[in-house]
Amino acid sequence: MISARQNARVDYVRLGQTGLKVSRICLGMMSYGDPAVRPWALDEAAAEPFVSRAAEAGINFFDTADVYSNGASEEVTGRLLAKVFTRREEYVLATKVHGVVGPGPNDRGLSRKHILDGIDASLRRLGVEYVDLYQIHRFDPETPIEETMEALHDVVRAGKARYIGASSMYAWQFAKAQRVAQTPFVSMQNHYNLAYREEEREMIPQCIDMGVGVIPWSPLARGLLTGSRTREGGKLTRRAETDQFGDSLYSFDDFDVVDRLNEVAGQRGLPPAQVALAWLLHKPGVSAPIVGATKLRHLDDAVASVDVRLSTEDIARLEEPYRPHAVSGHQ
Repeated sequence: MISARQNARVDYVRLGQTGLKVSRICLGMMSYGDPAVRPWALDEAAAEPFVSRAAEAGINFFDTADVYSNGASEEVTGRLLAKVFTRREEYVLATKVHGVVGPGPNDRGLSRKHILDGIDASLRRLGVEYVDLYQIHRFDPETPIEETMEALHDVVRAGKARYIGASSMYAWQFAKAQRVAQTPFVSMQNHYNLAYREEEREMIPQCIDMGVGVIPWSPLARGLLTGSRTREGGKLTRRAETDQFGDSLYSFDDFDVVDRLNEVAGQRGLPPAQVALAWLLHKPGVSAPIVGATKLRHLDDAVASVDVRLSTEDIARLEEPYRPHAVSGHQ
């Protein structure tokens, strides 16, 4: 075991307006769980070096969900964090509720019943007494938002979560939730990267206005922004055949952004992934991109991106080729 402060290499920032300090890189734990459920997922033994390397680099922020690998991701996450860190207080643990976790009609959504059942099930799988950040994975149009927010308030009051967060919804939905909340959301986990910037229209300005921390998912566009894909490859992402969204989040027009990213990164002598993540870290409101890693170099690039400084000209050049996308706030 090590202390999270040993050999720290990443910076720390408050999550939104809270006093909670999180590393500027969050390690996404969706990549770790059960390969039988997702072929690209790493089992516990294969995942351990990633959690150890993250802790050594000072990363203290880890994100999972009840639906990842049918719950196996939470189990692996809980065991590895307990093994790698000396004390529970040293890391910030986030998980989510909403998705289908069983065959029954109440095994999904954001009803009071499912939220209270969901937090208890997640805590059992994670092997902890509380999570630091409990997030709704999606908006649930079938449950009154007042019911959802009251249940989340009770989860916090019961000491089972320190803070609550939201993910992947439209700005008006988020505003509606915050208006009725006794315990408001402190974070928004949304789809945001160089190839998908629609969140800059409404959600991110709203989060900045509300003091809500932005923790983007898919900051490298499922590998598109690593520079390893080509127009001739036929697939935009390697997860296209095993993910429910396939390649629907991106189009081949996005290779104009990739080309510019490769150009800027080449001139800086840096891997494209570092520059793409650095761009996100320069954007207003962003606390910590959630980075998935199935090769150690992915994690090393993420850590190194914290120290990359981009000029105003660099940022303008990276953003210039962008073309609008269909809004994916509901995905």
